[in-house]
Amino acid sequence: MFTGIVEDRGTVTGIKRRSKESTLTFRVNRIDIGEVVKGESIAVNGACLTVTSLEGETFTVDASRETLSRTSLGKLRAGSTVNLERSLRAGDRMGGHMVSGHVDGVGRVKSKKKRGASVEFRFTAPAEIMKYIVEKGSVAIDGVSLTVNTVEGGEFTVNIIPYTLAETTFGALRAGKPVNIECDIIGKYVEKFITGQRDEDAA
Repeated sequence: MFTGIVEDRGTVTGIKRRSKESTLTFRVNRIDIGEVVKGESIAVNGACLTVTSLEGETFTVDASRETLSRTSLGKLRAGSTVNLERSLRAGDRMGGHMVSGHVDGVGRVKSKKKRGASVEFRFTAPAEIMKYIVEKGSVAIDGVSLTVNTVEGGEFTVNIIPYTLAETTFGALRAGKPVNIECDIIGKYVEKFITGQRDEDAA
């Protein structure tokens, strides 16, 4: 479990592709690699991945076929920058919202516009994702916990403050770039409860 508060921007230092899976290696900057252990979970651009090995200031993960099909991780290249967050510990402050690290799908940056000191990003997303996006609700984009400003058809907007632009990969995002989207899990549970109740009533 994560909070969507990015701890570090890492750099891809190695990619090994085999069949429909990949092994990815990342160099950290601020995370204390000495505190990381094999088998723990780290969110990479919002996708929960398991650390399989550690060396120097780098850690390695395996990305399965399912992960690559649902996220933008397959488009990473050596030198790419990613958002990193270690898993939540009991007693930690909840600065963002409850993020599982299970990406729902990939959206795209449609536009970015200056709004005072902040930047407004507009994203497009598939219908199966948009049904969970609600105005003033929470969403995780590339692992960053954000508040939805507006929702219009298959698009939604968020405002990014200067701090977030500087401390995450958002500063480098451009129109057309793919992003990983995880919707607020509460909406999924509500939908499951309602549809399950309807199924029982119809039986």
